[in-house]
Amino acid sequence: MRPFSYQRLQPGDIATLPNHSSRDAYIAGGTTLLDLMKLDVMRPTRLIDLDALSQTDLGSIEVADNGLYLGALVRMADAADHQHVRAHYPVVSQTLDLAASQQIRNMASLGGNVLQRTRCPYFRDTSWSACNKRDPGSGCAAIGGFNRMHAVLGTSDNCIATYPGDFAQALIALDADVLITGARGDRTIKFSELHIEPTDQPDVESTLNPGELIRSFRVPAGPWTRRSAYVKVRDRESYEFAMASAAVALHLDAGTVSEARIALGGVATVPWRAREAETRLAGKRLDEAAAMDAAEVAFADARAYRHNAFKIELGKATLVRALLQVKAMEI
Repeated sequence: MRPFSYQRLQPGDIATLPNHSSRDAYIAGGTTLLDLMKLDVMRPTRLIDLDALSQTDLGSIEVADNGLYLGALVRMADAADHQHVRAHYPVVSQTLDLAASQQIRNMASLGGNVLQRTRCPYFRDTSWSACNKRDPGSGCAAIGGFNRMHAVLGTSDNCIATYPGDFAQALIALDADVLITGARGDRTIKFSELHIEPTDQPDVESTLNPGELIRSFRVPAGPWTRRSAYVKVRDRESYEFAMASAAVALHLDAGTVSEARIALGGVATVPWRAREAETRLAGKRLDEAAAMDAAEVAFADARAYRHNAFKIELGKATLVRALLQVKAMEI
């Protein structure tokens, strides 16, 4: 690990965040950043510790008539175990429960989780020189390499790394908003606008400006939030990233789909909203045939590589399973 300076913010500092350079990095739980620093993938010259800000609204969970407010410094385990979240936003709780290990969930923050870097081995191993995320313009070793874990949706000729998170799939499916704060004040965006697909600049992964940080997430209340679930398929049952996953929320009227919310994980370069599949389901009775039809639509633009073609069929089957599971829920 390379030398760095350290600064710890205090609760009052949220109103006047420090000047931030491209070589600075915010740290909360540190469960991703410290690993990457040890691997020499990330080389910040200054770490700005946010942990004390958990005493502000950044560390709170609030329930309101119009939705659920989750501070960016809330620990994953605390959000997953929150009684209201479990009862009224089960897809949120399940995406957190199925992520990482209990020890990591006790440390990791919600804001850090949605911004975690890819688990692509070519990104994390500096002995591979070709990685456009780590060294822009150097190429993508994964395209011609071993790419079993890589994406089939949202890829480009510059990067096929899979977005690894689970929680983000719940947020994008439920149309969450993100409150962002920085030296220039606060702004709010849709969660779907936070991540950037790896087109010409795979190293630019989010729309956050230098020095900005996520303050909180707002998940709107709706008739679909209680009828929601997350299905995650992985190589082993614990502490593993998704090979394919689906976050689904449904508003049903006598068995007919009034509105469907679908997000796909483990198969895309960013948190992936399957809007065409949602449209295909609207107004239909949800049965296995309708679910399979929606899954075909969801993966219509998928692009397979040498070792990951199986992900397309696996992703379809995962979505069908999630849709039928959510339909069968008793609420």
